[in-house]
Amino acid sequence: MSLLIAETEDLDTCLELRFEVFVREQGVPPEEERDTLDDSATHLLATQDGTPVGTARIVFQGDIAKIGRVCVVKSARGTGLGARLIEACVDVARERQGITRAKLGAQIHAIGFYEKLGFEAFGPVYLDAGIDHRDMVKPL
Repeated sequence: MSLLIAETEDLDTCLELRFEVFVREQGVPPEEERDTLDDSATHLLATQDGTPVGTARIVFQGDIAKIGRVCVVKSARGTGLGARLIEACVDVARERQGITRAKLGAQIHAIGFYEKLGFEAFGPVYLDAGIDHRDMVKPL
């Protein structure tokens, strides 16, 4: 079994994975899932034996790497892939000149997951696509 996580230009595959997880599973409206940031973001794609199983994107804003749209298909959950995706995003951010922090909006149920990866929650709970979130940050 071969897992590969790498930057990709294959936005269509990333969008298909996100549609499956966010729209079909979580009920996020399709018009809220896709936005204009996708065109300028750095996208990562995880493949298991050549099959797409997860994705994430990074939007660089000033000294911040905003990690978002992180998803793993149902069949690959519980394997550590989500953590590896986040670690890969952090590695990409560290390589970028001038980036000092990684930031993300975590669904409330996932805060503990991100804390284990070195992120710290801050600020109030807010709704994003009808789901409670809280911002989290990690110094790089």
